[in-house]
Amino acid sequence: MIWIGWIVTVLLFCIAFAGLVYPIIPSVVFILAGFLAYGFIISFDELTWLFWIIEVLFVVLLFGADTIANLVGVKRFGGSKAGMWGSTVGLLIGPFVIPVAGILAGPFIGAIIAELLITRSGIKQAFKTGIGSVVGFLTSVVVKGVIMGIMIAIFLFFLR
Repeated sequence: MIWIGWIVTVLLFCIAFAGLVYPIIPSVVFILAGFLAYGFIISFDELTWLFWIIEVLFVVLLFGADTIANLVGVKRFGGSKAGMWGSTVGLLIGPFVIPVAGILAGPFIGAIIAELLITRSGIKQAFKTGIGSVVGFLTSVVVKGVIMGIMIAIFLFFLR
């Protein structure tokens, strides 16, 4: 039973990391599901209340990091709130419209369209906002990946 528990836990962690580059997958849900799968299949004994408090704080940090990275990326390149929302919509739709390349093209195109249609920015500013959205997305992927790695390291620490 221990092997099954570990296989399920690791599989859920892998799905969580896939969510870094495919944002329709809720990474944080799969990280938490990995912890719960371990607990239900193997044991909750090592996963103390301190473990859960620490992990919940990291969940909050994950959500904040995602939002802030996108906002900073767009704002740093002179974009508006419309550019940020366009980037977010593009990030969700892009991978379905343009498989593989849509993960970067979606936020880029979404930010440009939003800037042009809503704020009526010039093409040069809209393009800069599109670049900012891609920079924000890539920064978010790295930051979230590091946070998720720390969450798993804490999980393993508590299992010692």
